[in-house]
Amino acid sequence: MAAERDPVGAFATLGVVAFTTTRDAGDYGIPPDGLTDAARMKWEALIPGIPGALRLASAKQVHGKKVLTHGADWSGWKRVDGADGHVTNEPGTALAVTVADCVPVFLAHASGAVGLLHAGWRGVAAGMLASGVEAMAALGAEPGELHVHLGPSISGRNYEVGADVYRELTGWETARARRVDLRALLAEQARALGIRRVSASPFCTWENADQFYSHRRGDAGRQIAVIVAPSLPAR
Repeated sequence: MAAERDPVGAFATLGVVAFTTTRDAGDYGIPPDGLTDAARMKWEALIPGIPGALRLASAKQVHGKKVLTHGADWSGWKRVDGADGHVTNEPGTALAVTVADCVPVFLAHASGAVGLLHAGWRGVAAGMLASGVEAMAALGAEPGELHVHLGPSISGRNYEVGADVYRELTGWETARARRVDLRALLAEQARALGIRRVSASPFCTWENADQFYSHRRGDAGRQIAVIVAPSLPAR
């Protein structure tokens, strides 16, 4: 499987597999008209190729802040409606979100609990990260002990938003469109939540469009971010 050139190395000491696919892995978007046989087969074929994965959870994303907690009561691929985040502490349970400029937010804890969030500007403004951190805390993973990684997404150099969106994201008034860095805002939110370990991918989906799909460049395709709860808690 083609992964981000620099997978989430910060999670290696926790025994957690986490990565973002590239264009080489193909499009994991679901057609607007619904799930096709080809898309289903592509997603189901993922599981054997993900180290340590026994099952996989994803969702039809809605740019909200709902986070689901997953157990181990299914096999294969499970796709649910209306959520943008996932957490689990069940060994072998893999979580995935689709992205193409939005930020994939990876969360991991030494206990083996992991989480994955899809954060576009609406999710950042709505407090998606706080919802994910709350769900992790319910699994015993306190904010001060979390590791957070912000995956490949559009950079602040290339992401311009209108005055209304800028106000929602920053609380500041502006009379014109301005650039905004979603990963920087998420890092600020993480620190405010008490998270001390935050890392970020060097990749910009706009600038590195040869490697990643970019919605703002007109791509219909989607890459996926994946994280797997480890089989054994890190020691």
